[in-house]
Amino acid sequence: MFEKAFTFFFKYRTLLFEQGDLAFAAPVSVRVTLLLAMAVAVPAVITYTIARGRTRNSDRIVLGLLRAAVLGLLAFMLLRPALVLSTVVPQQTFLGVLIDDSRSMEIADGGASPRSSFVEEEFGTPDGGLLRELTDRFELRFYRFSSAATRMRNVSELTYGGTRTHLAPALERARADLAGVPLAGLVLVSDGADNSQESIAESLLALKAEAVPVFTVGLGEEELTRDIQLSRVETPRSVLKGASLVVDLVVAQNGYSGRTVPLQVEDEGQVVATQEVDLPPDGESTTVRAQFEAAHEGPRRFRFRIPAQTGESVTENNVQDALITVRNEREKVLYFEGEPRYEVGFLRRAVAGDENLQVVVLQRTAENKFLRLDVDAADELVGGFPRSREELFQYRGLILGSVEASFFTHDQLQMITDFVNRRGGGFLMLGGRHSFAEGGYGGTPVAETLPVVLDPTAAGQAGRFIGEIQVSPTRAGLAHPVTQIAESEAASEQRWPALPPLSSYNRVTQVKPGAVTLLTGRSEAADDQLVLAYQRYGRGRVMAFPIWDSWMWQFHADIPLEDMTHETFWRRLIRWLVDGVPNQVVASVSRDRAEPGEEVEISASVGDSTYLEVNSADVAARVVHPSGEITRLPLQWNLDRDGEYRAQFVPAEPGRHRIEIEAQSSGEAVGRDVTFFESAPSQSEYFDAGMRATLLRRIADETGGRFYTPDNAASIPEDITYSGSAATVMEEKDLWDMPILLVLFVALVGGEWIVRRARGLA
Repeated sequence: MFEKAFTFFFKYRTLLFEQGDLAFAAPVSVRVTLLLAMAVAVPAVITYTIARGRTRNSDRIVLGLLRAAVLGLLAFMLLRPALVLSTVVPQQTFLGVLIDDSRSMEIADGGASPRSSFVEEEFGTPDGGLLRELTDRFELRFYRFSSAATRMRNVSELTYGGTRTHLAPALERARADLAGVPLAGLVLVSDGADNSQESIAESLLALKAEAVPVFTVGLGEEELTRDIQLSRVETPRSVLKGASLVVDLVVAQNGYSGRTVPLQVEDEGQVVATQEVDLPPDGESTTVRAQFEAAHEGPRRFRFRIPAQTGESVTENNVQDALITVRNEREKVLYFEGEPRYEVGFLRRAVAGDENLQVVVLQRTAENKFLRLDVDAADELVGGFPRSREELFQYRGLILGSVEASFFTHDQLQMITDFVNRRGGGFLMLGGRHSFAEGGYGGTPVAETLPVVLDPTAAGQAGRFIGEIQVSPTRAGLAHPVTQIAESEAASEQRWPALPPLSSYNRVTQVKPGAVTLLTGRSEAADDQLVLAYQRYGRGRVMAFPIWDSWMWQFHADIPLEDMTHETFWRRLIRWLVDGVPNQVVASVSRDRAEPGEEVEISASVGDSTYLEVNSADVAARVVHPSGEITRLPLQWNLDRDGEYRAQFVPAEPGRHRIEIEAQSSGEAVGRDVTFFESAPSQSEYFDAGMRATLLRRIADETGGRFYTPDNAASIPEDITYSGSAATVMEEKDLWDMPILLVLFVALVGGEWIVRRARGLA
């Protein structure tokens, strides 16, 4: 609207005034004549100063200024003002036209025609408006681009099948290809949905340095009118078989505010969970937690889906996939208890039915005498608590019960810390008469790992009883996998208040910065008590559970015999404690999904039996393709990181690839690990699929071009003619006959007459 009004009054568009310089075309003799005429006209203006009638001084000043403005306007017009413009020479300058050939160009915004229809209308036939106008003025070179740019003869070669949009390489390719010819600029037709990892800044600097303006045409809506999108899903790369997963998903939407939609979770095509999701207000996003069980071993593709809704512009972004390796392994956990207590028996009973957990019990029965349960070998723990790191590090989790700190040597206390920090193991400290501050752990290396602050006044006060504690979950605890003691989050929230109270010997009320509190408790005998908290420490996890008798959740008279709350709590706690604990060799890939032909980085971390990094290992990968073909790759040590080895792999066929990593050191096997990734076309074109006007404007502004939409794209040929580079000539455009000058003249003369009439001078 502004541009149309400006053109009506000023004859030309704003671009011409921005690009041109003001000049006067009248010859010198005319200019001299005008100066003499102005000198003669001065007395006529001065006559207003002696005019009388009903005039005042202010009236005479206004009349004088109006008369002077009229004369000045006439003089300006007689000087023949003009815009001097640099104009591209027709048919002697090249123009590159880059057209987006990716999948997002087939999106029909608002149910209308697809974005590609603009390309077909303007460039698809010789009579297309832009094609005809540009062909009359320039030598055209066409390029299509998605993940790469290629030359094409005409737009009939477009397929709109590209799975990625990489703007920077496309601009670089066109700039390099046209480097040897006079180039007026580049026209970029795209929705701007760039999903590459490369920065576009360097490409823009190169274009600016070579004075190559980019004229961008943005297609599509900036925000899709009706669309639901699963923006992100966060899942672990591997879990134990039977693990109960709580996964966060980000849901965004437009056009469906307040609606409730189903969210489905599929395991290799089979629906394993369904829940209702309340959609947020238009333009906003919300985090949704999905809870489901990983029941089958092996690499599993879990799909999270919201069914397509009526009127959606894009349905492909309603789905997110995650590849999770479900391990059917037996995780070994050491539980060291310093005195007889019921907790040992009930904990063993709780995990007895879990085939993936092995809790090895070491219970002190007298001085230097120990009871060993569920050991694998006759000599395992025969000397009591491990005295070497190799012996302790064979376990993936460690539980300490009521054992005083003075039982351990200083090296053993440091070894427990190293078990978490270096080995990456999970560590849980239970409550008891001889644990936490009451057990003298304040000031020890173990205290550094704990997520709670030990009470210095409680040191050495073993056996102090706090009282019964009624346990309740925190906000974080309502959604955490460990504290999900029922089949759903809502059912779990209702179950907690119904559990019987527990008791504790330990006064723990504060957590450290960065720690997360999952359970708290109230009692009449003390202030609010911390019941369950955790934190990351180094490579591992540490939990504090200062409770003496969790077995009351199984043995209390109010608990039915068939109730599984106690078993569920302990299985999920121990599973979470050892989840993600690394082996000596850990295999990983840079992404769990890549396109055929797209490079994937394979990496492995290697440590010795004490989990110190090894930089001299021989590491190799065995890649098993979906067809059964095998590729062997040596991994090279990464000089920047100790113990890390890397190799690059490019999948040639679609499907699931198995990567087996083996490491040897000094001729002896260190360990092996397996990981997986999928090779499949990317769906990234359908996510955040609105037109990126900000990016397209930036490209145009930083290179000296302009940004357009289909509504004003018809002015592109003329704009490039006057703002392009390469071969140019000078052109003058008259300004003396602009409509605005006539309007001003009439307004000034009319205003003077009105004032004169009002003051009796007419």
